[in-house]
Amino acid sequence: MHNHLERNLLGYGSNPPDPQWPGEARIAVSFVLNYEEGGENTILNGDAASEVFLTETPGGTPIVGGRDLSTESMYEYGSRAGFWRIMRLFSERNMRFTSWAVGRALELNPAAGKAMAEAGHEVASHGYRWINYKDFTLEQELDHMKMAVKAIKDTAGKPPVGWYTGRFGMHTLSAVIKHGGFLYSSDSYNDDLPYWVKVDGTPHLIIPYTLEVNDMKFGVAPGYTAGDGWLQAMKDSFDVLYAEGARSPKMMSIGLHCRLVGRPSRAATLARFMDYVASKPKVWVATREEIARHWMKVHPA
Repeated sequence: MHNHLERNLLGYGSNPPDPQWPGEARIAVSFVLNYEEGGENTILNGDAASEVFLTETPGGTPIVGGRDLSTESMYEYGSRAGFWRIMRLFSERNMRFTSWAVGRALELNPAAGKAMAEAGHEVASHGYRWINYKDFTLEQELDHMKMAVKAIKDTAGKPPVGWYTGRFGMHTLSAVIKHGGFLYSSDSYNDDLPYWVKVDGTPHLIIPYTLEVNDMKFGVAPGYTAGDGWLQAMKDSFDVLYAEGARSPKMMSIGLHCRLVGRPSRAATLARFMDYVASKPKVWVATREEIARHWMKVHPA
């Protein structure tokens, strides 16, 4: 177990631990729905400029001191329509996801947090705002963390046990430990299995995330322009990990966004992949809370 601020280029090496997934599963599949709409950069939230990231028109320029009504409208699609379409897809297949939920976004649409909790999904935290936290002090991050946790508790009925900032900073994990109440965090992209680190002397579980098959690539260049490329990438990633799982099981993360995969053409692609996953034996589709609790039991700190 190493200090979280030290680089670790070795990891598990050639002998990763056996995760012993339930049901002798060869792979643990973690779908993650980023719920960000309303928490992005906008002068309505007190920001200096408008949002430009992860929309249908990548490469834009922020409007300083003003609103970008087109971008706001594209974000609104995620909360108004895309979210509910994604919820239906998961309900029809009896699958559960973890949501990286932005606190401000849930304050503006509390029905989303309530719906996810009632459907059995995990509502984890994606910060209070969907902004870059790299220049925040520890005290500033703690203030936002408290507001994010309150927003989730108020809408989903209980506080989050998982944390993912995304655009995190040097103080993020210290804030997670100091705030308390979190089983795990996911601000890491460096492995196919959970692992333990020390944060200010305290053991903490990291469940790595990935941008490999994230639908965000529909909103960045170079990225996907049609669903076929995304579907092939997801299936290839799944197939490799599934094959490895015969001797060394792993986990796979699929990142989703309401305003991106919630659009009809991409929702169709997601549905095809979900059906592909469902067609395979020995697959555990799990929330990250379930993965964390399992790992703590099988491989405690």
